[in-house]
Amino acid sequence: MAPVVRFAPSPTGYLHIGNARTALFNALFARREGGTFVLRLDDTDTARSTPEFAAAIAEDLRWLGIAPDRSVRQSDRIALYDAAAERLRASGRLYPAYETPDELERRRRRQLGRGQPPVYDRAALRLTQAERTALEAEGRRPHWRFRLDPGPVTWTDLVRGPCHVEAESLSDPVLVREDGSYLYTLPSVVDDAEMGITHVIRGEDHVTNTAVQIQIFAALGAPVPVFAHHNLLTTASGEGLSKRLGHLSLRGLRADGYEPGAVASLAVLTGSAEAVRAVADLDELARLLDLAHVSRAPAKFDPHDLDQLNARIIHGMDAAEALPRLAALGIPPARAEAFWTAVRANLTKLSDAAAWWRVVEGPVMPVVADAAFAAQAAALLPPEPWDGGTWKAWGDAVKARIGLKGKALFLPLRLALTGLDHGPDLSGLLPLIGRERALRRLRGEAA
Repeated sequence: MAPVVRFAPSPTGYLHIGNARTALFNALFARREGGTFVLRLDDTDTARSTPEFAAAIAEDLRWLGIAPDRSVRQSDRIALYDAAAERLRASGRLYPAYETPDELERRRRRQLGRGQPPVYDRAALRLTQAERTALEAEGRRPHWRFRLDPGPVTWTDLVRGPCHVEAESLSDPVLVREDGSYLYTLPSVVDDAEMGITHVIRGEDHVTNTAVQIQIFAALGAPVPVFAHHNLLTTASGEGLSKRLGHLSLRGLRADGYEPGAVASLAVLTGSAEAVRAVADLDELARLLDLAHVSRAPAKFDPHDLDQLNARIIHGMDAAEALPRLAALGIPPARAEAFWTAVRANLTKLSDAAAWWRVVEGPVMPVVADAAFAAQAAALLPPEPWDGGTWKAWGDAVKARIGLKGKALFLPLRLALTGLDHGPDLSGLLPLIGRERALRRLRGEAA
């Protein structure tokens, strides 16, 4: 059966590169296996979820090239969660509890002080009906906990292999808040069951949630999906990423000029057995994704790696892809292809091309340390039209007349023509600069 996977972010902030890792794992797994990729917005937190963040998530996925096959919002599906909660209440698996947060915190501290694990003691199950009535008369409204069955919860994880969690080590989780709103756990199970999700691929921070959710699947009589818990991306210093703090947001990376292929390559290949390299084609990246080869250790990355990957993608980009984007930078189409050929090997980001176009068009303040040398070089400039061989022919003529060679010859010419001591090969750049600008710059004029 073709897999159905989902990416389920909360629209409470902008996606960062760590979120992109989970989204890409799901989308590429579906792409390789001929499956379906679902975007499910977990937007039941009405206080923090916004339409603007929801729209930004969809935009970011499109930018990465992984637009979902289907999109849903949990806020449209509350009736399904209500029905599931009623079934769990009727079966005795969902029970009311009345403790306040302060009472629970004091209880946890006492348990820790006695050397006991801070697991909920199920005091609410021992309340009589009269006691519950009295608490409600005080104005208390219950939250609702799921009663875990004792014993090990086991599954075979596509990343971590055989896994088990002892249910006795966990507190009965709260599924429904006092105000009737749902925490993440129950809606996620209900949606996965109703949508026919076959594989749940998510971060390793959800391993404990998986143990709980497997029991909820069983309590609802729903099939349990296959789970895969991948390692999390961190900064090079080991710092975790946060959507709320805006660490390395996709929106920011896009604004900074990074290519989606570079971001996707780094997000997918870091922390796996595959060498991190620039893979602009998502089908190829999907073939490289092997969940069994994802490391158990945190996946640390350095933003410097992103620069290197981006540069490799730019250097391999053909003119047909680059030309529309060069036009957006104000580079005229008639000259753009020759310009792209001349400068792309010197770019880290495509937007860097704008600086080299300013070198071509000017005005450039030339650096002329030896006016006599520059004047002799100017006198030897050949007539136009110029092509890729003009730079060498001119250099050979200047060398023959003046006797300089190597860096002593070519660096002063570069400084005069571009105002810089580095840059693209002038065999491609010189014909774009043209004879008139070259002469003025050799005379020390801004042109």
